[in-house]
Amino acid sequence: MAYGPLMAKAMSSAHDRPMLALGLRLVATVLFSVMLLLVKLTGERNIALPETLFFRQALPALSIFGWLAARGQIGRLRTQRPWIHARRALIGGTGMFLTLGVVRLLPLAEATILGFTTPIFAVILSALFLKEKVGPWRWTAVIMGLLGVVVIAGPDTTSLPPFGVAVGIGAAFMVALVTIQVRDLGRTEEPITVVFYFSAFSAPVLALGLIGQDLGHDAVGWAMLAGIGISGLFAQIAMTASLRFGSVSSVIVVDYIQLAWATFWGWLIFNRLPPATTWLGAPIIIGASLLIAWREHLLARARERAPLAA
Repeated sequence: MAYGPLMAKAMSSAHDRPMLALGLRLVATVLFSVMLLLVKLTGERNIALPETLFFRQALPALSIFGWLAARGQIGRLRTQRPWIHARRALIGGTGMFLTLGVVRLLPLAEATILGFTTPIFAVILSALFLKEKVGPWRWTAVIMGLLGVVVIAGPDTTSLPPFGVAVGIGAAFMVALVTIQVRDLGRTEEPITVVFYFSAFSAPVLALGLIGQDLGHDAVGWAMLAGIGISGLFAQIAMTASLRFGSVSSVIVVDYIQLAWATFWGWLIFNRLPPATTWLGAPIIIGASLLIAWREHLLARARERAPLAA
């Protein structure tokens, strides 16, 4: 779930439907929170992360193909951009490995908050690689966000290990790249096509991670793995569709609802509420990303008015 200056390089969608985009994004946040909860629970049951990743990708690919085949609509998977899908799968697969991995290393709330640093990395990437001029407002937001990460990490590394924080930041970085790919593909491909190729390209590679793994799970374990695949499938379709029908800046606020869900699951399932450092750092990170989104909105409006003025 990324947003920021890199997104300004993409053309706006010709199918903007803001309310539909907001609704889809809300559904995606709920489903993603359920998926991450199940990932953490499978970790508690000592189910290996590579196996979790495989089922996360294999089940959506098989489900989509089977559903389209039953309806005689396999043609909907036809694409003129296979290499773009492959590149998206490579970047997205790496991001997914980090995103699911951090959930096993950190509490749900803290792992979710670190994901909100995505726009901060979008600003840095745009300055380094796109040579975009970044003004004082966005650099201030970058500093704010990094300060928020420091506050959340806190002095006590026993409750929030540095390695887990590093994985969470890496996941946010990769998500910044993934969203650019999704927005670009969404202009020419259906959401279901984007999701299918992401899963279909990455599942065979992830299958290598099953070698040597103990696959003897009970019914609950298999149900959790199935739930990860199903919730991930519909969450990804909803997120991809939200970017097809609306700009990232129009759905940004909805993303933060995922923090409420993560906190709720952490309290209900694991009897854990975030410590004071998390409550202090979270508003700083969220405020920084909202500041970036506000500046992006103003810059986008200025670009739209420029041709009219000319």
